Amino acid sequence: MPRGVVIPQVRQQLFAALERLIATEGLSGLTGRAVTRAAGVATGLLYTHFRSWEGFLAQYATDRSFQLASGVADLAGRAGTATVAANLDDAVNATPFDVVVPLTRLLASRADLAAEVERVLGPGTAGLAAVEQAVARYLAAEQDRGRLPAATDPGAAALALVGVLHYRVLTGADRSEVDSSIRLLTTAFI
Repeated sequence: MPRGVVIPQVRQQLFAALERLIATEGLSGLTGRAVTRAAGVATGLLYTHFRSWEGFLAQYATDRSFQLASGVADLAGRAGTATVAANLDDAVNATPFDVVVPLTRLLASRADLAAEVERVLGPGTAGLAAVEQAVARYLAAEQDRGRLPAATDPGAAALALVGVLHYRVLTGADRSEVDSSIRLLTTAFI
């Protein structure tokens, strides 16, 4: 591995290597050495950019949780446009699957990381929690416009949608299975 060579975007390169490892090998063999090997960089580079392995995992979870939250941040602003089902499908499709899978698996195994993300980004921001909150706000806005039945509970519907996403991701479903399940759910409650 080269020494003394500037590596642009090394943090993102290490995060991407972590994601590939989780997606292909799971969590059991996850170490700093495995991540740097997968990233093609020197082992010590991880510790040059992060205080510790735990710090690396926390910053990864925070970075990717922010990405997911950003992808659905404008969902409530789409109320009254297109169809409710189409907007929900778009929101789920805006969640990058290559991030959702490893992040969800990591957060499911390490509750302490979710707490750290929420310490940095605020309550309800870790992983798919931000998607759940954005969907709930969106459904409430559609309900206010009369495009969703008054009896619908936006929070429960958002929880169901994210629950299906979690379940499918944690059981190894591919993107098409996830899309199909989400479409089935949105059709059922809309």
